[in-house]
Formats: sequence, structure tokens, C-alpha cells
Amino acid sequence: MRLITYNVNSLAQRLPRLRALLAEHAPDVVCLQETKCGPDSFPVEALRAAGYDAVHRSGGRWAGVAILARADLALDDVCADLADEPDAAEARWIEATVGGSLRVASVYVPNGRALGTPTFEAKLRFLEAMARRAEQLADGRAVIAGDMNVCPANRDVWDVSQVHGATHVTPDERMRLQAVIDAGFVDAYRRVEPQESGFTWWDYRAGHFHKGFGLRIDLALVSQPLVDRLTGARVDRDYRKPTKVRESKPSDHAPLIVDFDGPA
Repeated sequence: MRLITYNVNSLAQRLPRLRALLAEHAPDVVCLQETKCGPDSFPVEALRAAGYDAVHRSGGRWAGVAILARADLALDDVCADLADEPDAAEARWIEATVGGSLRVASVYVPNGRALGTPTFEAKLRFLEAMARRAEQLADGRAVIAGDMNVCPANRDVWDVSQVHGATHVTPDERMRLQAVIDAGFVDAYRRVEPQESGFTWWDYRAGHFHKGFGLRIDLALVSQPLVDRLTGARVDRDYRKPTKVRESKPSDHAPLIVDFDGPA
């Protein structure tokens, strides 16, 4: 089974790039973030033509999350939003059962903007709500994947002192993300690649991608019943390059690809 998580930073702009990703890597499941679609403008038919069914939580021009699954895999028991999250209207969480037994959640954690602000406090509350849901999912076969907007450790950021707004690296954020993992999950990329930086995001400005000034904020968290099936995890940096799909500019994120032994 192959799962990909990808913050597309506007699905309308990145649809040709997503189609190329689906054709090249043939994932069974895809978690998308920052789709930025209205509820009626999500490209369900275009994705179906590419061989994928989709469920989505769409909130308009900001945020938005979705789960895609191969057309021969059922997408059931869909639910959106987290209990007690600060603002469910922001459309940051969706989950579904894929293929009858795999529970998948796609999440876009709030950015937080700047320390000491209401938006930062809302980010912390969202992570707390996420940890409570993780506890409920941990005993089954589950994956929580998406843009966590937190660098789990200093090695997951090119320079801690240079992070804009000083968010993403604070003890408050890391402690709350760790609580999600401690509920019974494993960071798939770090399990497979304990030494590599694994950056998944680079600022558009000042050539940060080519300079290697990145963050590892896109994660796939795998429940313990699935850990023994984990066989690979890698970041496809090519999809961050303009030349990869010339008719579509890149997102500021690259997709994370996670492989498991056996079928979905």
C-alpha cells in the first residue's frame, strides 16, 4: 500500500501537478491539505477521471482538506472536524475508512502566525483536540497525515533562529504534537530515515528551496498496529520544482510518500 500526503496550496492551481503525481506514483490513498476550494468547486469529476474517488472538507479560499482513494477502494464512515477544535469552519480535519479497515485522517494544523497571539493559542488548542482524537484512533489501523505546521525537533528545520514569527519550533507546539504521537503513533519518515533532514516545505522567496532552507512539517503518523508493515518513506522533491510539471507552478510543499507491505 502506498499513501501520499501533500499540501497543494490551492488544488485549482495544482491539479495538473496532482494528476502527474497520481500517474507517476500510483498511490492507494492521498491526503491533501490547503485545497482552498469551495464546497461546490472541489474537482470530484476530474479526480474520478484520474481513477480516484474523493471526500473533502472544503471551506472556501483558505484551508480545506481531502482524502483520495483508488476507485476500487471504498471510502466509508466519513466525518469532518474535531471535537472542541477552536473553529471547525476553517475546514482542517477529515477522516474516512479506506478499503474497509484503514482509518485515514487528513489534517491541516493552523499556522499560528506569531507567538502570543490569539491565532497561536488557537493552534495549541487544535493540537490538543487532535491528541484527544488520536487516542481514540490508536488501537486500530490508522494514519494521521498532513501539514502539522510544527517541526518535531531542531534537525527538522534549517535554522531555528531564522524561523519566521518564531512559531513551529516552540516547546508548546512540540509538546502538543508529541502528545499526538504518544497516543500510540509513530512518525513514519523518522522511523525509516532517522538521519536525513526530510524537509517538505521551503519558502517561495529568496531561493530558499535551492539553498536548502526548509522545514519538515508534513508528517504521516502511523498507529502501532501498522508499524510493522512500514517499508519506506521519502519526500519527492521534484514536485517542488517548476520544471517537473511545466503547466503548473509548484506548491511550497513537496509530497511525502509512505509505503507499507501488503495491499490497502
